[in-house]
Amino acid sequence: MRLTLESAAEQGLASSRLMFEFTENEKMADTSHIKDILKSYKKMGFATALDDFGAGYAGLQLLADFQTDYIKLDMALVRNIDTDMPRRMIVESIVKLCRRMDIAVIAEGIETSGELEAIRDMGVGLVQGYLLARPSFEKLPELGYDLAGAADKAAA
Repeated sequence: MRLTLESAAEQGLASSRLMFEFTENEKMADTSHIKDILKSYKKMGFATALDDFGAGYAGLQLLADFQTDYIKLDMALVRNIDTDMPRRMIVESIVKLCRRMDIAVIAEGIETSGELEAIRDMGVGLVQGYLLARPSFEKLPELGYDLAGAADKAAA
């Protein structure tokens, strides 16, 4: 944590620009310790996220135990969401639940314009995936990428 704060200060990043992610793929045995960590991070102004939601150990149990600022839907749930009705219904339910809990949803693994359109139709505006940008080292994606026109750009 100290190294993260020092690095952020060196780069001129406010703590409100930092997000700490807990992954669902790891078993969290000491829930009271994790709750204390989340409280500490929130007190310092950090955002928190539950990563890979829907792919790991406890799913809804983790959401019941830990209310982070964000959940990041695992790409396995998002894959083919435009054509796979069971996936679509599951994700719609998760999105509605998170909205009621005041938790923002990020959809991971958006690779097609159909997936982007389907996820946007559900009201999810935070997305990541190859359709938008591929991971790279020390490089940011093109600025000004318009999600409203992303489907048109991907189809071109």
